[in-house]
Amino acid sequence: IPPITLSGEKGFATIREINVGDLRVRSVDYSPGYLADHWCERGHVLYVLEGELISELKDGRKFQLTTGMSYQVSDFGDAPHRSSTKTGVKLFIVD
Repeated sequence: IPPITLSGEKGFATIREINVGDLRVRSVDYSPGYLADHWCERGHVLYVLEGELISELKDGRKFQLTTGMSYQVSDFGDAPHRSSTKTGVKLFIVD
């Protein structure tokens, strides 16, 4: 699967994805210093393969995830969220 690279507000994301029916399965690498350029309202299941991720909710809460940790947000009323990393991170995401 050829990767695509997208710029964030800071840094960049390198993404490999496949779509299976209604599911999107992705491997995502965020560069050190990455900050998403948008607030996401889509539900995800996310697993940190390597590194450290900060997931910020639009209501002000922040969660730090490290290698081996995961989280899920739904499409149904969870607070919009965005990702950042100081060190870089490799993720596995299903949505």
